[in-house]
Amino acid sequence: MRAALWFIALFGIAVAVALFAGNNQAVVTVFWPPNRVDISFNLMMLLVVGLFLLLYLAARALAALFSLPVEARRWRAQQKERAMYRALMDALAHLMAGRYIRAAKSAENALAQEKSLRVTTDTAGHTHPHGEALGSQLRSLSHLLVAESAQALQNKALRQQHLLLALQNSDTRQAQEVREGVLFRAARWALEDRDAGAALEWLGELPQGAARRTLALRIKLRAARHGRHTLPALETARLLAKHRAFSPVAGQSIVRGLALELLSDAHDPVQLGDAWALLDDSERAMPELAVQAGSLLMSLHGDAALARSWLLPVWNAMYAAPELRLDLGDSLRVTLVHVLESGMDSLDADWLARIESAHISHPGDVSLQYLAGMACLSRQLWGKAAQLLSQAAPVLQDQAMQRNAWRALAALAEQRGDEAVANAAYKRAAQV
Repeated sequence: MRAALWFIALFGIAVAVALFAGNNQAVVTVFWPPNRVDISFNLMMLLVVGLFLLLYLAARALAALFSLPVEARRWRAQQKERAMYRALMDALAHLMAGRYIRAAKSAENALAQEKSLRVTTDTAGHTHPHGEALGSQLRSLSHLLVAESAQALQNKALRQQHLLLALQNSDTRQAQEVREGVLFRAARWALEDRDAGAALEWLGELPQGAARRTLALRIKLRAARHGRHTLPALETARLLAKHRAFSPVAGQSIVRGLALELLSDAHDPVQLGDAWALLDDSERAMPELAVQAGSLLMSLHGDAALARSWLLPVWNAMYAAPELRLDLGDSLRVTLVHVLESGMDSLDADWLARIESAHISHPGDVSLQYLAGMACLSRQLWGKAAQLLSQAAPVLQDQAMQRNAWRALAALAEQRGDEAVANAAYKRAAQV
């Protein structure tokens, strides 16, 4: 289509020339005393056009001649800029390949090229070819690459020097994202040096929006755990689990571990109660946490009724309908029985009914049979206690429960005056 239009235009020009110049009889007379020159109007127009073209080409040639120094400076600046970016790419490649010395040298070469380019343009009075903002980012990244290489080589002095230079060059508004990256790297290096306090300080310099990112929360979690700051670590883990930074299983495991650590740090019943109150409802519903909290409270000589109130949801989940029954595992089941057994003297009628109902519903559960026997013993139901404990004692797997069962049977035998059975029971208890 374009070619057809050009042809039409050429034909139009040819027709116009033929109409106006073909039969043009005009003459132009040039008087140059004592001479006179007569030329046709068409030739005069050709001479004028030719003169215009000659002057135009001469002007262009002169402009190109006078612009040669500027073009030479521009070419040299372009070569330096290419060398600068090439050195930066080489530094990245060497860093990923594990060649840290070469990476540091390439990054320093990029810094030298950028400095030379900046000095050249400033001396010539020109603007920076890639912009001052981009220059700040490039210097910050180059310093960061040198610092990263120094960290891998355990050169702490060189790392700190280039880290400060990277922060200094990224202090502008245009290089804010680079500054955030530098702060993240500084926090990670502090963690690698096992300095949790320094890592938290670097994270504290981040803007509010950057501090809520998943990367910042991960680093904060590691720093809090390393510094034994259990409560901040637990709060951070909750945020990470909420933002799905972990898989559901991994997130629950991390939160459960930190909550267990928070409970284990309590040294008296009041501290344990405060720690339990800091947990979420979903965390207090975890069987491992409830059982561990009840066990710790009883070991600290706390309120047995309070411990049983913490254990009630777990008990209901364990011995609910068969399709809803929660399988805790042998270790948690044994710990649960020990907690209930340690507060047997203050066991109320509701809990006695729960234990009896669970034993009737699950007759094959030996630990429940043992617990029911100890409950009957605390209520002075000697006959029923002896029956339940004599059936459970030989098959119990937990040594402490088995030893307590034989000792209880020995005490019952002594109460009946059956010395032979008592001695045999004491012997079995000693052999466990």
